[in-house]
Amino acid sequence: MKAIILNEFGGVDKLIMTDIPKPHILNDEVLVEVRAISINPVDFRTRSGIAMATHLQHHKPLILGWDISGIVVETGESVKTFKKGDAVFGLINFLGHGKGYAEFVAAPANQIALKPPNISHEEAAAATLAALTAWQLLKHYAQVVPGQKILILAASGGVGHYAVQIAKYLGAYVIGVSSYKNREFVLSLGADRQISYDKENFEDILPGEADIVIDAFSKESLVKSLKAVKKNGLILSLLPMISEEIKQKAGEKGVNIHYQMVASNGDDMKFIADLLEKEIIKSHIAQVFPFEQMADAHLQLESGRTVGKVVLAF
Repeated sequence: MKAIILNEFGGVDKLIMTDIPKPHILNDEVLVEVRAISINPVDFRTRSGIAMATHLQHHKPLILGWDISGIVVETGESVKTFKKGDAVFGLINFLGHGKGYAEFVAAPANQIALKPPNISHEEAAAATLAALTAWQLLKHYAQVVPGQKILILAASGGVGHYAVQIAKYLGAYVIGVSSYKNREFVLSLGADRQISYDKENFEDILPGEADIVIDAFSKESLVKSLKAVKKNGLILSLLPMISEEIKQKAGEKGVNIHYQMVASNGDDMKFIADLLEKEIIKSHIAQVFPFEQMADAHLQLESGRTVGKVVLAF
């Protein structure tokens, strides 16, 4: 089968197309013939030698990728929930070796869900890591209740555009921060209000007003988020780089800054599938690349200008 491997970390030139044997599945796995793959910032960061690079460096060859949608072609002996021919999607083996950049992927049955029939494989693949991140943070950790005011930075991005939709579904008042050119897109997702970071400062417009902030950027944005969040509020950081200085400032305000890595979870994928089937949430795909153009897809996502998701199709 075709696969894209990494023998060493670095630029996109390190993504090597090759032929390798199909994976053998365990009793609790299914073999998925992949139709579409989604990529995330963790992909290009790991490729470049950071993020999960240290954790995965002993895998030879290393195959990146965790977001897949495809067709079940084989099931393990103990798998009763899926059968050959089922269309499925999921976040595979995250934080482990997902091996998603391949024509066939061995997927644990408890990490996937049936693909809703009303969406494409591209839309399904997009709604895995990013949608699960938003769901697990807002539903499980923050336990959002109706009427809370939620400020979402990078609201037009991968996680952000799902977070806006999920927060609205949970009954929150949603304020999305994006560039002015993406204003209408953010509002179309259901945001009650949009703030353009290239025209105004959200921390000045919403001083101490947000119950919850989803922050996707850096130390600098966390400082701004601390100004926008209420006393005893919550900041959900999408990046693990939280300095002691920021933690101290948060403590002084009684603010909880929480970082939590998304985890593969089939039950959560079923919730996402239900929301997609009912059109409560939708995947916005910025661009679909052929699988062979993985390097171009990485460069597009790495530009930081992607609205929604980048997907690759076979």
